[in-house]
Amino acid sequence: MDLERLLADRLAPAFAAVAGGPVDPAVRRSQHADFQSDAALGLARRLGRPPREIAAEVRERASLADVCAAVEVSGPGFLNLTVAGHALGGLVSALAADPRLGVPVVAEPETVVVDYSGPNVAKEMHVGHLRSTVIGDAAARTLEWLGHRVLRANHLGDWGTPFGMLIEHLLDLGEAGAAQELSMGDLDGFYRAARAKFDDDPAFQERSRQRVVALQGGDPATLRLWRLLVTQSESYFLTVYDLLDVTLTGDDFRGESSYHDQLAPTVEELDRLGLLRRSDGADCVFPPGSVGRDGEPLPLIVRKSDGGYGYPATDLAALRHRTGALGATRLLYVVGLPQRRHFEMVFAVGAQAGWLAAPVRAEHVGFGSILGPDGRMLRSRAGGSVKLVGLLTEAVQRATALARERNPELGVAEAAAVGRAVGIGAVLYADLSGDRHKDYVLDWERMLSLDGNTAPYLQYAYSRVRSIFRRAGAAARPDAEVSLAEPAERALAMELVGFAAVVEEVAGSLEFHRLTAYLHRLAVAFSAFYERCPVLRAEGPVRESRLVLCELTGQVLRQGLDLLGIRTPERL
Repeated sequence: MDLERLLADRLAPAFAAVAGGPVDPAVRRSQHADFQSDAALGLARRLGRPPREIAAEVRERASLADVCAAVEVSGPGFLNLTVAGHALGGLVSALAADPRLGVPVVAEPETVVVDYSGPNVAKEMHVGHLRSTVIGDAAARTLEWLGHRVLRANHLGDWGTPFGMLIEHLLDLGEAGAAQELSMGDLDGFYRAARAKFDDDPAFQERSRQRVVALQGGDPATLRLWRLLVTQSESYFLTVYDLLDVTLTGDDFRGESSYHDQLAPTVEELDRLGLLRRSDGADCVFPPGSVGRDGEPLPLIVRKSDGGYGYPATDLAALRHRTGALGATRLLYVVGLPQRRHFEMVFAVGAQAGWLAAPVRAEHVGFGSILGPDGRMLRSRAGGSVKLVGLLTEAVQRATALARERNPELGVAEAAAVGRAVGIGAVLYADLSGDRHKDYVLDWERMLSLDGNTAPYLQYAYSRVRSIFRRAGAAARPDAEVSLAEPAERALAMELVGFAAVVEEVAGSLEFHRLTAYLHRLAVAFSAFYERCPVLRAEGPVRESRLVLCELTGQVLRQGLDLLGIRTPERL
């Protein structure tokens, strides 16, 4: 159990006795003590008593003698709590003996669908796909580690009218030639060439339209050509995921096409439920509370006037399938903030249809954009979208060069491995370390710095831990008694015992900057400990205790970074 919860559990009965009912003790970390409770302030008006008087009575009633060295009433009615050294040391020892570092497996695991990445077939992944892929993978990793059944859903754009022109362009090139071009990764070039012919050649346009009809009608020859396009694109996507170190696999592709047969039944069910309305020839649902800028109700068009289905119908069919056939109770859609209104409407319709009845819920995990140094959307020198492979390759190259410069003793293979771990880690951490709702600027110098809140700084802290044990020539004794005589030892221990609370909070909020902030605080505390508390030069029980602190710091850094998808090299 983490300290914050332990203290809250000890204070809760005392507050309940004073207030005559349940009260949240509101225990938080504090600059004035280890922890602070301000619950007495909120009770003052309700009880008609001075908050300091309430706090003093709670202090007398609470059973804290074995946990706290001091409990003081301060200011207008705060309770300042200083944890006893022996209690803190005992918690650290318990963590050292726990393979899960104090983070329990959830008692009631859920089935969680995480919808993320979602590139388009026959188009290359660009920097705009980075955030969904990175945030979604961190969510999947974290929830899976906590014991939930996580289903990754890579909602590919693999269906629709553009495939008519793409298939016709494929036929013009010949299957072998098209496969060769696509296998080289130049998906954008393939798409642009098809688009150019479609815009300039009326005969090609007509052939493309007829091909769309054949595709939607299930023509076997057309479906085979379509599958060739999809297969080549999926192969390319998997190479990007491998470079990015995300956990998406070929089994996770869930393209729009996979819901094609469910579109009509989904719309029919909406009709049976009385939710469908005809508007300008189209079948629509009007979610409650959705209005346009003109104040008029805003429809979600599920079937167009020509009988075709748009992406709202696909999203509704996917939602229905995930909550029904898959039995998911939590749906996460990791998509940019510009899609917020769309998902609000889809979720509202899902609730109206009964597909999102409690405890089932859906969440739009929105995020901002990646900006260039000029504060505008990140673009290539030519003014186009920055290709994701190019961005990641540059990160690895920069990090590899820095690794060779800082540690000339590294061999070629080890420098390449370190360069990949640091370069990709820097990209991931830069994305996850800020509030995901906000835009952020891609700054190579800051991302790859060994100082500050960066992946290299945390990776360096981990490598320092490992260097201690290489020099020690022995592992820490997990049964060693942990003593915390020095302030730097105590400060490090306070951070270590907070890991479980942070992971639990992040699993709910999916705000990964809270986990990165915690890991940075831990690394800073370790750095201070490393400078002020000799480990290998200490003797006897002090040395053994400090080795436990080092080992536990390394484990927490490694596990925390792993939840973010970041590798931890043994040497930098």
